[in-house]
Amino acid sequence: MHYLPLLCAAAVCANLAAPALAQSIGAPGKLLLTNGIGTIEGAAGGGLTPWAVIAGNATKDTIGAQASATVAELPAYDFMSFSGAIGAWDRIELSAARQVLDTNKVGGALGLGNDFKFDQNVFGAKLRLTGDVVYGPAWMPAIAVGVQHKRSLDPAVVGAVGAAHTNGTDYYASATKLLLAWSVLANVTVRATKANQNGLLGHGGGLNDRHRLQVESSFAVQPSRRLVIGAEYRTKPSNLGIAREDDWWDAFAAWGISRNVTATLAYTDLGSIATFEKQRGVLFQLQGSF
Repeated sequence: MHYLPLLCAAAVCANLAAPALAQSIGAPGKLLLTNGIGTIEGAAGGGLTPWAVIAGNATKDTIGAQASATVAELPAYDFMSFSGAIGAWDRIELSAARQVLDTNKVGGALGLGNDFKFDQNVFGAKLRLTGDVVYGPAWMPAIAVGVQHKRSLDPAVVGAVGAAHTNGTDYYASATKLLLAWSVLANVTVRATKANQNGLLGHGGGLNDRHRLQVESSFAVQPSRRLVIGAEYRTKPSNLGIAREDDWWDAFAAWGISRNVTATLAYTDLGSIATFEKQRGVLFQLQGSF
């Protein structure tokens, strides 16, 4: 991956800047890795789905933040996401992400030109309503609600592929719990959405133009203090008449390089994207958090 040197440089900078930022924002207090990683949409959680965790290392008395860069290499496409999020008092989260889908030679086959890129901005907010991911009764998870507004930067092309709207908003609720006795984390997210391919191809279409409920889940185990291994599954609507949209899943390993830097490697299967089948590949992310 030709983005790897840039991501590594960002991780080194995050590690060097961590002490000063921690002193000015608030000393970190969360257990290692319990703030999750940056999703491709910017919210804290897994790679594909948000969890009921708040971004950053800070606890209920302080403010934290995290930033991540994600790249995925697929047979027909390349995907990148650059995101940042601020977490306040372990209760409120604000996030933003820029997503880029490079069509490579597929763009030429679709009449868009080689290396045509779909771009969108995602702006999110999350509120933890009750519960705690780590502490409290084992049967009581942390519960959060969130919203993600997605704005395509390619409205003419998105409209041409059959999307009913170039911009749209997702609404979700997540329940997450880490069972310390077994070092197991479980998450369930329910999302109301009409996004096509996460919004990169707009929202709604000839087959459906209403928000539909989708279910997203994560399951992970922590064999050591610094390592988490798990899997995610995310159901998707299929709104466009020109192409079927499949559910997504991944299997991942996240390594806490330090309290402030996390590296994640995943095998991901995104199914069919714009008529090109079996889009399976490797996803890599580096994240800095404070």
